[in-house]
Amino acid sequence: MTHAPNHDVDMLIVGAGPAGLYAGYYAGFRGLRIAIADMLELPGGQITALYPEKKIFDVAGFPEVLGRELVERLVHQVEPFGPLWVLGTRVEGLERVGERWHVTLSNGESISTTVVVITGGIGTFEPRPLPVGREYEGRGLIYYVPRPADLANKRIVIVGGGDSAFDWALALEPIATSVTLVHRRDSFRAHEHTIDLVKSRSTNIVVNAEVTKITGEENITSVEITTKSGEVLEVDADIVVAALGFVAHLGPLAEWGLEMNKRTIVTDSAMHTNLPGVFAAGDITEYPGKVRLIAVGFGEAALAVNNAMTVIDPTKSAFPGHSSENV
Repeated sequence: MTHAPNHDVDMLIVGAGPAGLYAGYYAGFRGLRIAIADMLELPGGQITALYPEKKIFDVAGFPEVLGRELVERLVHQVEPFGPLWVLGTRVEGLERVGERWHVTLSNGESISTTVVVITGGIGTFEPRPLPVGREYEGRGLIYYVPRPADLANKRIVIVGGGDSAFDWALALEPIATSVTLVHRRDSFRAHEHTIDLVKSRSTNIVVNAEVTKITGEENITSVEITTKSGEVLEVDADIVVAALGFVAHLGPLAEWGLEMNKRTIVTDSAMHTNLPGVFAAGDITEYPGKVRLIAVGFGEAALAVNNAMTVIDPTKSAFPGHSSENV
């Protein structure tokens, strides 16, 4: 039995990375009511989670742009169209009800939509948790740093040894009260130049060690670090950044009956999947000649939305017209 949906839209976009945000813009430009859903609590997908402070050089019109800035501009581009943001929530079930799709969400709500556009990148993105301290999520324990300025004057412990850990150490060291980086080994996976920069600054690097306890009555006040030799260090802290990477998986999408090629969704040249009214764009798609770039994802998002328009309203053309004509 299908219950009445909490939300009714023309298009549900699953994934709030660059392709999903640009799809949101084009859907709004075509006058559609849209919802944008993502498991992460902030838009931006992999960029927000992994490299918000890195420069991107292959987006048309930007000789270089910070990942964070690109996401901010994409959000700014879609916001005038009033999308329904469904963030920090997993899209779960998909059921055909008449000519529409009924989509259930992990928060218990549901969405009725004419079309679905899947822009899920490499799948649902979930952080690898610390073995301790999960109860401090939202009270000082975080998994990525979309806006370093928000952590100014904080005592910060970063756990990890990859690019994200070192990028955040580099960005936070000038504005934080203190930065301690903890890694379980004495070798790192980050870029050598970034490692050298972090080592040349005031960041305290503790290797061959793990965070074994987080304490604080309400919010985090201290972190216990235990080395492999058995030494226990107590570090004052307000924020713990668990930069241990993310696990990507298709999750419930794999049960929707989509034609798959391993971990990707097969589409035609209109970005249509094998399911009626379900399209896909971005890194999650597969077709002959596929190239996984942000720039390509933008084009696929435009194709998906504009071809979906003809499903929503068969009297409409896939060609959206020139945006300059709408000024």
